[in-house]
Amino acid sequence: MPIFRQWGLVLSLFAAAALAVPAYAQQPPSTDQSAAPPAATPATPPKPKKHKSATTPATNPAADARTTPPAPASPPPAPPGTATAGVKPTLLGQYGDWGAYTASPGGKKVCFAVAKSSVSETDPPGKSRNPPYLFVSSRPGEKVSNEISVAIGYPFKPASEATVEIGSNSFPLYTQQDGAWIKNAGEEAHLVDVMRSAQNAVVKGMSAKGTHSTDTFSLRGFGQALDRTDQDCK
Repeated sequence: MPIFRQWGLVLSLFAAAALAVPAYAQQPPSTDQSAAPPAATPATPPKPKKHKSATTPATNPAADARTTPPAPASPPPAPPGTATAGVKPTLLGQYGDWGAYTASPGGKKVCFAVAKSSVSETDPPGKSRNPPYLFVSSRPGEKVSNEISVAIGYPFKPASEATVEIGSNSFPLYTQQDGAWIKNAGEEAHLVDVMRSAQNAVVKGMSAKGTHSTDTFSLRGFGQALDRTDQDCK
């Protein structure tokens, strides 16, 4: 066979082989997407935590102390001259330095606002006695309203007078044992009005042993305490 025919046969075979190769084999290889690692699923972000104050409002101890002061550790005595043997007064509310109470000795209702002295002095100094209290009480069954009295903490000198002083106002008190009451009943309403707008009341007296006493009572909360007792003993 002539040489040029042999080369023609070889070229024909190469052409046939090229035509037999599939079309996809002639394309450049593509990246196998299935072999790539799957994309990570983003994690669900955690729900934001609610701030504690959103569900439980913070308590302000200072504000509570201003709106609702603590009640005295023990109930005060009843107003002088009130029979309360075995009867414990009930606290209606504490307002500043004054408490509002009610009691029913013998079935007779009594309401009273009361404060303990904030400063107590004696002359000569250092004399011991019970704590002094200032009262404003009402007894509906006896038609008594806003009666002012003092439990001084010692027996007064017999037939002596005491005084309650508020600013430039001075009101005489008559005394009996350890109690004192306003001497002129016609001045009682005026004294109550003065107490509502003042800061302090000062009670002065003399004991049976000749000791002079000066007791200062804060009037902070007095008006509110008195209004509360008036509500309960109308």
